[in-house]
Amino acid sequence: MAPVTAAQYRAFLASRAGDALGAGFLQCPSWAHVKQQWRPLLLGWGPDPAAGLLHGVALALLRQFPGTRKHFAYLPEGPVVDWSDPDVDAWLTPLLEHLRQAGAFAVRIGPSPAHRRWSAPSLKARTGPGARLGDVLDCEVDPLGTAVAERLRARGWHRCGETGPGSRSAGAGGDGDAQPRHVFRLPLAGRTPEQLWAGLNQEWRRNVRRAQKSGVEVVVGSAAELPEFHRLLGLTERRDGFRLGRGLDYYERQYAALNAEEPGRMRLYLARHAGEVLAAHTLVTVGRRVWYQTGASADHRREVRPSHALQWRMILDAHALGAGAYDMRGVPATLDPEERSFGLLRWKLGTGGEVVETLGEWERPLPGTANHALYRAFQTYLARR
Repeated sequence: MAPVTAAQYRAFLASRAGDALGAGFLQCPSWAHVKQQWRPLLLGWGPDPAAGLLHGVALALLRQFPGTRKHFAYLPEGPVVDWSDPDVDAWLTPLLEHLRQAGAFAVRIGPSPAHRRWSAPSLKARTGPGARLGDVLDCEVDPLGTAVAERLRARGWHRCGETGPGSRSAGAGGDGDAQPRHVFRLPLAGRTPEQLWAGLNQEWRRNVRRAQKSGVEVVVGSAAELPEFHRLLGLTERRDGFRLGRGLDYYERQYAALNAEEPGRMRLYLARHAGEVLAAHTLVTVGRRVWYQTGASADHRREVRPSHALQWRMILDAHALGAGAYDMRGVPATLDPEERSFGLLRWKLGTGGEVVETLGEWERPLPGTANHALYRAFQTYLARR
């Protein structure tokens, strides 16, 4: 393992071997320019990393712990390696040593394999008071995810949010991850647009038709429309009871960084009605992977269903790009219709996709009494923020 340049890193992701590993946008070099107050390291495994001969890569973000010279190392949805390789030490041992030399006292990673999957019909049948995803036994368990989890635990890693020696509990109902552990994905591979349309539930098809008949126009915008997107996002946060806490500068920086790396990597879709933007959603692509990242909509004229029109267009565009799935990102773990957050899951279930529980994020302190003590202090610091 050794540091690599951004050009070498990008070339690997674009290669056949790199594409097969399915890197997410949080592991692209451009993401380092989005996350301020973090020091990035671009690392690569291979027979000759300095020459760009690579088998895997990682974007590690280092955040200094206040009052010390030590750093917490975070690899969001990474590293980008072959997790099916049973010899995880060949990947993780040099990674941990390199991060230790860079001044890290602890490391958090986000392995890519899935843990469990639930189909939309199985979840719809199990909604009710107090119900949660984990209560539904009608699911598909990924054997690779199970194997990776066992290998990590055997090497001193713990899954964020799980109670146990040295772990940090996320509290009731939490998982402790910075990135969503439960995501919603609509399979696209091997399906025609007509089959995707048939897979939508009746309410979704009715709402898409309503938007079309009402004259909702869907277009791809530009950076000039980001202020309007951000204004709508503020309305959405207040209406739906959540807060991302990101200013306009964050989205402008993200849009500029991702599209500088590859034109069209981040797109802003707008739904207009009678000349007014009623909804705006962002889409991110890496190779043949596609994510719906953030959605925003106005409080008025909701009856013309602009968000349904946007999503249907984005689904079709993802299909045209050859994506194997349309990733709609995070969903809550609740199946209780009385909980406010359930509405988001209900809306996504209407596309006919599936909920995927990823392996989540895993942490461990680096060897040494001082690192373990600092890690415990860091957990306390995070709990009080």
